Amino acid sequence: MTMKGWRLLPLLASAALLLSACSSTPGPSSAGGGQMSGSSLSGPIVEQRWNLLLVGTDERLSMPEAPYFQIAKDGKVSGYDGCNRFTGEVTLGDSQRIAFSELATTRMACPQMADAKRVTDMMETAYRYLIDHDRLVFFGPDSRVLGGWRKGN
Repeated sequence: MTMKGWRLLPLLASAALLLSACSSTPGPSSAGGGQMSGSSLSGPIVEQRWNLLLVGTDERLSMPEAPYFQIAKDGKVSGYDGCNRFTGEVTLGDSQRIAFSELATTRMACPQMADAKRVTDMMETAYRYLIDHDRLVFFGPDSRVLGGWRKGN
């Protein structure tokens, strides 16, 4: 990735913060909203492989295989956190709301366990997302950037 590409992520985060300031404040309710449990998910985030790009706004993790995830139309999510495979469920709502739940991972031991946990923690904390071209950014309930993903093959 070029240096110009890396400079774009903080700008996206700033734009998202401005947009989220105009939206409603997160409440204690779940991040559901637009999708009910029996409906089919759709949109640019669904049925697309997303490879981890950054944790936070600028930290790259050094792992033998890049973490990734993919959301199916039935609301199931599956992927790899850099150490273990995981599965779970995802709910998409209005205003780019997202909530991962019931994440279950295999229990393989590896040298990057702490980094793998950071990946699954980011997903469990995700509250909103923003897509710009081939990048997906997760934000927490406090509008803080949790990390970035890039479209995979």
